[in-house]
Amino acid sequence: MPVASPVAADPVPPAVPLWRTVLTPRWTGLLVLALAIAATMSMLGVWQLDVYQSKTAAATAKRAEGAPIPLQSLFSIDDGLPSKAVGRKVTVDGTWGPAADQLFITDRRFGDRDGFWVVTPLLLNATASGSDSSAGAADGSAGAVMVIRGWVPTVSDPAATPPTGQVSLAGAVAQSEAQDASGDAAKGRTLQSLRIPTIVHLVNYRIYDAFVVLSSIDKSSTTPTSAPAIVPAPTPPTDHAGLRNVAYAFQWWIFAAFTLWMWARMVLDAHRGDDSDDPDQPDGELEPSGTVSA
Repeated sequence: MPVASPVAADPVPPAVPLWRTVLTPRWTGLLVLALAIAATMSMLGVWQLDVYQSKTAAATAKRAEGAPIPLQSLFSIDDGLPSKAVGRKVTVDGTWGPAADQLFITDRRFGDRDGFWVVTPLLLNATASGSDSSAGAADGSAGAVMVIRGWVPTVSDPAATPPTGQVSLAGAVAQSEAQDASGDAAKGRTLQSLRIPTIVHLVNYRIYDAFVVLSSIDKSSTTPTSAPAIVPAPTPPTDHAGLRNVAYAFQWWIFAAFTLWMWARMVLDAHRGDDSDDPDQPDGELEPSGTVSA
């Protein structure tokens, strides 16, 4: 009867550490090349992002630096405020509205002091809006625009006295603030936020869906003894330009990551091949170790 006798098994060669594969001249050289390529691609991505930011800043600045144009030619009083109009310089001709319609906006900073913005309606000249009125007087039929005349420390400051008479002025278009001021109408003429939806219920004539931040008065039939301090026009919303460059930037960063991933994948494949390479073992079914047939 055949008896199995134990024999010594061949020692299993230790697995090659991954770091030894990485440190071979071949893969170390390829790593340096991959890192150089990835770094170049990353820099190209940053450059494309800088191009996008430059184009965006230029487009935003161009909107605010254009020559002033009549407000009525920018958009109609019957239309909502277009986003492209925010920040544009405009000119407006008309007559200051009733003193009772002047408003104050609270909690406005000017330098290191808190105070109020003075917002006064300006009734537009009828001829400027294409009316058939031959006189072109501002009787309210052409509507009005709310003008931010400036800043005062208190509502009783002499500079806040409502102006009268006809005026030609220049300024920048501003939009309503996002803060909800639905309860302001019950608090009188001092409001917490600058919002056309609130103000429209406080006057009995149509008003533009925008504000004009006063920058200068070209001519006026009255010369006030004092006036509110001119406030800077709000920064226009960012005009995103060159979005294609953002896509290019992400593409370069993806290419950089793919380069490093390909190098890592090739190293792992080579490492597995080194571990499984045993020239003493023939192909086919392995013979059981530890026993021999009698």
